[in-house]
Amino acid sequence: MLTGKSILVIGGDARHVEMMKQLIEKDATVYAVGYEELDDEIDGLFLTDLDHIPKEKIDAIILPVTGLDQKGYAEGHYAESSPQISEEWLEGFSDQCLLFTGIMTPYLSELNTFQDRIIKLFDRDDVAIYNSIPTAEGTVMFAIQQTDFTIHNSNVTILGLGRVGKTLINTFKGLGANVSVYSRHDDELARIFEYQATPLRYDELEDSLNNCNILINTIPALIVTPSLISALPKDSLIFDLASKPGGVDFRFAKKEELKQY
Repeated sequence: MLTGKSILVIGGDARHVEMMKQLIEKDATVYAVGYEELDDEIDGLFLTDLDHIPKEKIDAIILPVTGLDQKGYAEGHYAESSPQISEEWLEGFSDQCLLFTGIMTPYLSELNTFQDRIIKLFDRDDVAIYNSIPTAEGTVMFAIQQTDFTIHNSNVTILGLGRVGKTLINTFKGLGANVSVYSRHDDELARIFEYQATPLRYDELEDSLNNCNILINTIPALIVTPSLISALPKDSLIFDLASKPGGVDFRFAKKEELKQY
């Protein structure tokens, strides 16, 4: 139980709405900023703004999975404008208050106030693996909605063999897709072979994309360049699941009129 604990949620998406319900059920006092347009009425939830937070009472602050962007904005799906967090604003909280984020962004890494009290959830393998499951399922859902072919026997290329990449292999192979996976590490290429997918080195990528129906990137660095995009069939889909800044040249993909998500 969380009796006596006060938690502040700033920005977020549907996952945060469910989380707030669970926190209240466990008897926490929950404040939310960036939820003015939330349709659900959640009993016990205190909707407020950054200027009316009882900072001295807050035990933990929970940010969106994406953390804070380069200007300190917290991505919000239930507000007209995203809340902006400054270091000056954070100075009003107690020395015991914790700050939770999905990923550690450059803006967060430069904060002095909370530096030794930032909990990076996606640095935990268990959290990242659990999160990869809905990520993979959501990718499949969009792929089905946006194509006129079956996933079964389609050609799917995955870039990267991290925690999301591994779940994607299992998910798409389970639906009967022909899965190829790129990695620059020899041990990962061996693991891809062991997963009964086709391992790809970088110099093999461009040729392999000639027959790709669905390209999924999980690498947070620009890898899907114009040359790779040009190799794709015009009816293929591109998904970028990497953390910001992502790994796809979306400007060029849009110019080539490819569907991208």
